[in-house]
Amino acid sequence: MGYGHQRTAYPLRGMAFGSEVLNANNYPGIPKKDKNFWRATKSSYEFVSRFRRIPIVGVFLFLFLDRFQKILGYYPKRDLSRANFSGRLIFASIKRGWGMHLIEKLARQPIPLVTTFFTPAFMAEEFHYPGDIYCVICDADISRAWVSLDPKKTRIKYFVPNGWTRDRLRLYGINPEHITLTGYPLPKENIGRDLEIIKKDLGYRLINLDPRGKYQKLYAPLIKNYLGDLPKIASHPLTILFSIGGAGAQKDIALSIITSLQEKIRSRSIRFIVSVGTRSELAAYFNGISKKLSLGGGLRIIYEKTTKEYFTKFNEALRTTDLLMTKPSELSFYAGLGIPIIIEPPIGSQEDFNRRWLLHTGAGIDQENPKYTDEWLDDLIAAGDFAEMAMQGFIEIEKMGAYNIEKAILQNTL
Repeated sequence: MGYGHQRTAYPLRGMAFGSEVLNANNYPGIPKKDKNFWRATKSSYEFVSRFRRIPIVGVFLFLFLDRFQKILGYYPKRDLSRANFSGRLIFASIKRGWGMHLIEKLARQPIPLVTTFFTPAFMAEEFHYPGDIYCVICDADISRAWVSLDPKKTRIKYFVPNGWTRDRLRLYGINPEHITLTGYPLPKENIGRDLEIIKKDLGYRLINLDPRGKYQKLYAPLIKNYLGDLPKIASHPLTILFSIGGAGAQKDIALSIITSLQEKIRSRSIRFIVSVGTRSELAAYFNGISKKLSLGGGLRIIYEKTTKEYFTKFNEALRTTDLLMTKPSELSFYAGLGIPIIIEPPIGSQEDFNRRWLLHTGAGIDQENPKYTDEWLDDLIAAGDFAEMAMQGFIEIEKMGAYNIEKAILQNTL
């Protein structure tokens, strides 16, 4: 599984058997043929994501492959339950035994199965997993591939992050009783049971995002109602976190932004964090950039050997992050933490729709030319625009998804 599906599962680990998340593509005892098949599909996606940057040929290849996960226009509303080519392709592989070992292993202890990717859910249904099957959706809209060949007969239950995915599943033929609008599972350590953590962090964030107090003056009653009294001073310098996806395709954009902001990073008026996940070569690359530009402690790199350690460190960094720069992946939902999203160019149909959703909620903005980040960043901060986006995300986006999913499973189990 890529970062997106693993990140979605991470906040739910507390209800897992042994508090451990099982990766369908790399679990103990996985047959070699299954592991190789998973590796081939992941490698192909990452290769195409990087190859996309090559003019003409790369773009053509990407667009061709993206057709298989394309999300059709919502209007006019019509029956979209008919299986497409990509769905039939997935089930053809499953019917040949892909995933059978995994499901037989899990069936020995048939507790509710919660997946964050549709393929393991399909495997569980095809190979008659005896427990309940749940699928957590991690995008703002989804392709037909998320639904089985015969949606009216499926017993997979879906947890959806927003109204868009709920309505889309209905068009795909899923029984409304099998759809629960929970919100995306954001990390509990960034929220708190009674929102105490998220409110505290957002209060400090608004001070950095609205240093002239323009937004605070205009919307003082709104802020007071949701957050109470704001702190007098910020707890940290203005902090930007740039997240590079698993394919590493955003490396060049990050370099352009760092170069533009280097004076402010060097003087510590801006703290810049580059998140490279488990990619050691990217960590080495940005360490080299930091030394070359003499950025010192102004540039921090988030890298860990395992995804579990990486997500822990990433979530810790988010508490003092004021702006999140990312392609519109599952991280789009992290705007619900009250962190404005600066949207990097999307990769793929689902990210196009994530971008549309972010802009629709008012919690994000498209990235301007990275070469001039020092200019447009100052303008948006001076206008209080980022502060407005932070409050929009906090107010408009459901934050309690992880708690809601746990509650729904518990109710269905008892």
